[in-house]
Amino acid sequence: MELHNVQAKVKQYQAILENTSQYRKDWQNVTRKMITDNLQMIIDETGLPAQIDHQDNLLNLEAIALTLGQTNSGIAEDLGKTKRHLIKSNGALVYQQLFNGKIMISIFFPFIEGLAQPKQPKMIEILRPEELKPPFLIRHVETLLKEVITWEDYDDDVPQKIGFSMGFQPEMPANEQ
Repeated sequence: MELHNVQAKVKQYQAILENTSQYRKDWQNVTRKMITDNLQMIIDETGLPAQIDHQDNLLNLEAIALTLGQTNSGIAEDLGKTKRHLIKSNGALVYQQLFNGKIMISIFFPFIEGLAQPKQPKMIEILRPEELKPPFLIRHVETLLKEVITWEDYDDDVPQKIGFSMGFQPEMPANEQ
């Protein structure tokens, strides 16, 4: 029987399982602290109004988020004698540990609660723990800020969706549809 291909696949499978175990150890021993320390340094050095949140209720599926927090959107629903103010989530950068120990980096876009559904998160990349270096975190924060600035400074000069699709949308002439 020719088992060379099966034997090669078994070796590959075993190597992947060993990598998963090592990536999880790396997250616990090095990566988690490196992410937290570098994000805090970015906050401290730039004055970025952000905080770092840890999601650690599932071992080996932890997440670290640089969140820009929530604020009053300035929009309120008139309910007669009172008003209900709508809250704006300002966006976040998330480092999520995947099932295989690799790290998925994603951006969560700003949105106004109650006005519409938030835009789907944007996955930036997936990295092995040893690939994630401090300069990458700076680039990730820059990407977050670029996306948030674009969302906040939305106007009709830039044809894009900003995370909600309701309100006052002009009718398109029949010849442009």
